[in-house]
Amino acid sequence: MTISKKMHILFASAEAAPFVKTGGLGDVAGSLPAALNQAGAETIVMVPLYNTIPQKFKDQMEFITSFYVSLGWRNEYCGLLRLVHNGVTYMFIDNQRYFGRDYPYGFFDDGERFAFFSKAICESIQHLPDGFAPDILHCNDWHTALAPVFLREFYQGLPLYENIKTVFSIHNIAFQGQFSAKVLEDICGMAHIPAAAFQLTCGPDAVNYMQGALNYTDAITTVSPTYAGEIQTPAYGENLDGVLHRRRESLQGIVNGIDVDHFNPETDPAIAQNYSVSDRTGKAVCKRALQEELGLTVRTDQPLMTMVTRLTRQKGMDLVTYSLDRILSNGVQVAVLGTGDQEYENALRYFASKYPGQMAACIQFDPALSQRMYAGSDLFLMPSLFEPCGLSQMIAMRYGTLPVVRETGGLKDTVIPYNFVTGEGTGFSFANFNGDEMGDAVFRGARLFWDNRDAWDRLVTQAMEQDFSWKRSAGKYMDLYYWLHPDVPHWEEQPVVEPEPAVEPAHEAVQADKPRKKPATKKTAARKAAATKRSATTKRATKAAAAAEAADTAAANETKTAAKPAAKRTTTRKAVTTKKVAAAAEPAAEPEVKPAVPKTTARKTTVRAKTAAPDTTSAAPAGTTTVEAVDPKVAAAKPAAKKVPAARKTAKRR
Repeated sequence: MTISKKMHILFASAEAAPFVKTGGLGDVAGSLPAALNQAGAETIVMVPLYNTIPQKFKDQMEFITSFYVSLGWRNEYCGLLRLVHNGVTYMFIDNQRYFGRDYPYGFFDDGERFAFFSKAICESIQHLPDGFAPDILHCNDWHTALAPVFLREFYQGLPLYENIKTVFSIHNIAFQGQFSAKVLEDICGMAHIPAAAFQLTCGPDAVNYMQGALNYTDAITTVSPTYAGEIQTPAYGENLDGVLHRRRESLQGIVNGIDVDHFNPETDPAIAQNYSVSDRTGKAVCKRALQEELGLTVRTDQPLMTMVTRLTRQKGMDLVTYSLDRILSNGVQVAVLGTGDQEYENALRYFASKYPGQMAACIQFDPALSQRMYAGSDLFLMPSLFEPCGLSQMIAMRYGTLPVVRETGGLKDTVIPYNFVTGEGTGFSFANFNGDEMGDAVFRGARLFWDNRDAWDRLVTQAMEQDFSWKRSAGKYMDLYYWLHPDVPHWEEQPVVEPEPAVEPAHEAVQADKPRKKPATKKTAARKAAATKRSATTKRATKAAAAAEAADTAAANETKTAAKPAAKRTTTRKAVTTKKVAAAAEPAAEPEVKPAVPKTTARKTTVRAKTAAPDTTSAAPAGTTTVEAVDPKVAAAKPAAKKVPAARKTAKRR
């Protein structure tokens, strides 16, 4: 039975690679929808039509429709454009007043801009192409946090919206979308709704978009199981820990994936030489090329540790600046790529000047260089204060670079600390936010690099073999969607072509069986012919043994009595044949003619032939039976072969 209904997902995000990306949210929205489609869903992604989207993508967009969105006292234009990219349908929300800017965020009216985006998402459900009716509305971060609120307060009674379940994903709880309480009436138009006003208000004169989503959505996800537990505590919850703890039954963590096709050392054109898990000779070439490019001393006996990060306290830069003297002076090369707070940029420049050839500070944003650093380094440092998920550590392992991480959030969920006894693990870790502990973890990796290269190589192999594809994550999201919508059957790809190949072999098998019958028939005929010759001899023996006629008649009577039930089971055709043969048979053999017809086989003939020696009189019916077997109709009767055991019993009685 083919299931035609797929789970319909409307995936809303403020950014999506490759159209617009400022961080990990763009990677998720650019990769997860495609994985959901492969897992059996049908997904549409909603993204604002920013000015920064490359023109080559804008040229491919198809205008679908336009309508107006009410936003407080405003009535704003909204255009809907479609673009299919890598098998995923993207719908772009067009409003030049809100999105015709040089950067996605950071403007004074961000509260109004993304309140419009959330309202436009809800309104556009009525205008989606091809009659697409979503089962799930999946919103991401504070930019789309008002969509579940609007859906419940303004659209819930409409038939098209009645069955929509909402999912809200927290990618970084530090960014919540807090604005003045005036937006509640002036922009959102919900000050007169007590439930909405209460669940959005976070202070005496403030509203919190993310808090509204956490209260209104049906399910909450975050980007790692450990982070899901951390944000329920005051230390990580950013004042939302109370709401999250109250709704903990609806909260779960699902680790992000990475684009394993893009981040692939076997095919990456940005690195010096490609390599694989089984053949890592190219990695040494990449390390040498990176050392030359960054002005480091080309040495194979020193581990090269890199960082690709924002230079902020959240990324652990306090620990880095504290420990760099110890690390650099003890034979570990370090290279850092990124931009951020000026104090950290200046500190990195200082260490680069203090340790020339040993330290490189690249204060810039360069995606191509970051991939060369992933491929050319031995260790990758991520000492984050908190990390919801983190992608860099997974990319590093993909390239055979061992991560050194702090055990927090997604770093703890994705990096298995190396066990020096069993050899298990995929990297190195430390627990507390402490510079000395971080330095110890770095030197645990460096010591393994120096002292035991075989164990190091095994650890690199284990790291490269980890599965960080989106397929695993998409499966968990699909489980969540089906939990919210048990009425939607689990979709499984039912190949329509499968029944045809299945029928053809069966048909061939039937045809192949038919030719096999002919050799069997010939074989039976040959055996019967041989039996006929034996029957002739048996007849002569019968005439010579007239004295045993009385004993033969008694045995024939017994045979007739035992054979009658079997004769009743024969077909009409066989019965007619039996009568014809019986009419042509000798009167003396008549008692044994009837059972012989349905039971004529080579085995029966052989048994009777053996019996003919001690009792020559009993062989006469066998001869008569052989004459009957020459009839083609009798030879074609297959069921006769199945009743050999009855014939054997008859022979034994005789």
